[in-house]
Amino acid sequence: MTAAGKIYGINGPIVYLAGDFGFQMNEMVYVGEERLVGEVIGLTSGRTTIQVYEETTGLKPGAPVAGTGAPVSVTLAPGILTNIFDGIERPLGAIMEESGCYIGRGVHVPSLDKEKKWQTHILAETGAYLYPGAIIAEVPETRAITHKIMVPPGVEGRVLSTVSDGAYTIEEPLVTLETGDGQSISLTMTQKWPIRVPRPTSRRYPISRPLITGQRIVDTLFPLAKGGTAAIPGGFGTGKTMMQHQIAKWSDADIIIYIGCGERGNEMTQVLEEFGELTDPKTGNPLMERTTLIANTSNMPVAAREASLYAGLTLAEYYRDMGYHVAIMADSTSRWAEALRELSGRLEEMPAEEGFPAYLASRLSQFYERAGIVETLNGNEGSVSIIGAVSPQGGDFSEPVTQNTKRFVRCFWGLDKSLAYARHFPAVQWLTSYSEYLSDLSSWYAEHVDKRFVAYRNELILLLNQESSLMEIVKLIGSDVLPDDQKLVLEIARVIRLGFLQQNAFHKDDTCVPLTKQFKMMEIILYLYQKSRSLIAMGMPMSVLKEEPVFERIIAIKYDVPNDRPELFDRYKEQVDDFYNSVIERNA
Repeated sequence: MTAAGKIYGINGPIVYLAGDFGFQMNEMVYVGEERLVGEVIGLTSGRTTIQVYEETTGLKPGAPVAGTGAPVSVTLAPGILTNIFDGIERPLGAIMEESGCYIGRGVHVPSLDKEKKWQTHILAETGAYLYPGAIIAEVPETRAITHKIMVPPGVEGRVLSTVSDGAYTIEEPLVTLETGDGQSISLTMTQKWPIRVPRPTSRRYPISRPLITGQRIVDTLFPLAKGGTAAIPGGFGTGKTMMQHQIAKWSDADIIIYIGCGERGNEMTQVLEEFGELTDPKTGNPLMERTTLIANTSNMPVAAREASLYAGLTLAEYYRDMGYHVAIMADSTSRWAEALRELSGRLEEMPAEEGFPAYLASRLSQFYERAGIVETLNGNEGSVSIIGAVSPQGGDFSEPVTQNTKRFVRCFWGLDKSLAYARHFPAVQWLTSYSEYLSDLSSWYAEHVDKRFVAYRNELILLLNQESSLMEIVKLIGSDVLPDDQKLVLEIARVIRLGFLQQNAFHKDDTCVPLTKQFKMMEIILYLYQKSRSLIAMGMPMSVLKEEPVFERIIAIKYDVPNDRPELFDRYKEQVDDFYNSVIERNA
């Protein structure tokens, strides 16, 4: 029998019950006559504390609170992909049909369509012994993704019977198991899983391969691994959301979970419109067919914002368990931290730095540590990669959310306001960004791209750092006093910045660039630097070198060489050689 009680006090989204009514920690409850969804977050012998995931206006002391006997969970079954949920996995499309454009309170609709029949291919065989994670059936959820129906964790037994191939709803029994103690269990397409509990795996693998995004500054300079974690901090207008959009569109992840956590409603609208129109370059199908959106915008209840990250993580782990590589875009963890701060204040907890709760760091670590590349319970390989945007107020990277996030991520793409205002996108500041995955991925680059890839990348970083040092001198006394070899460094760094780091999301060849082209671009830039340095060593002044148009031609490579025509780079090498010979002949 489930517990029940009555409201004693209300403080915004926090509701108190006087006494112990038998609720469990993290239990999902229904609050008031409208049965608003809530979660038990505090228990003492004298008081039960509940956070409500909906607006509490109109609630009164004495209103009933009913328990469910289960923790806050998400429903896992076919129908998740292409869907749009709120922070506690309520489908916004179905809610809109019931309550109109504005979400009404106490609206209860199933997370997934229980009437739709899915074409199902049964894999389980009568008499076979199945362990947790074993795949019992396959359902073509979209044209791009096959949904694999698995034995839930903690369940195992011998198959007594199965249905034949056909169309079934997510609640119809597919397989009947006999457990070790002689009980019969019917398995359907549906699983329920608590959002705050990580799903089990067999073991974790070490990082070994990159998540290829098609964004040059990411793939080449500051790579993210499959199963890795990255942070994108930046002030307002620096392009955090647009960078996540680019990665969601073009990365080689199988599935994208996009969590709009406390962001503006028009940004989520833009995601919906863009993803609905875009074609997935890998399959040719609409991009939404491998995407799920969790929309918890800034005007939605703050408590559900706190839960939205965990709900998205659980969906990602579910598809990881099928053997897919999943990427989570969390936009933004700062708004999530603000929800923690507001709830902490309502609970009258002792505030820490800038009013955030003392457990901010541990909550961030719980979130990011659920990333990883793993062997699933059924022996497949899957991964969850987490890319979290951080929105520090005023672009101050020393604030608590950014600083604590840096402790738990190994990839940091710091966005720079001056680059964004100069129309340099992605506005990743190469002097403050870093990736600790480079050493883990160097052998992969050597095997799949070129053995010189990491060496060329390091040379680009060195030139950019040299430019930064020289610019301090230039600001003081001008560039005319620099020797020609240092003027060359400034010129090549300009070529790197404009021709390699800056990328045009609206150009068909430049919006997403394969690694082979990225390597060839590095190679030709460094070849130009090598030849120019030889000319400088012969006594040729930099002014003579800049009379030739070769530097501008190399900058334009990103537009002029199609992604599927790498052989054209040989022509540019010839142009650099012609430039070298021309300068020698004219100044002999």
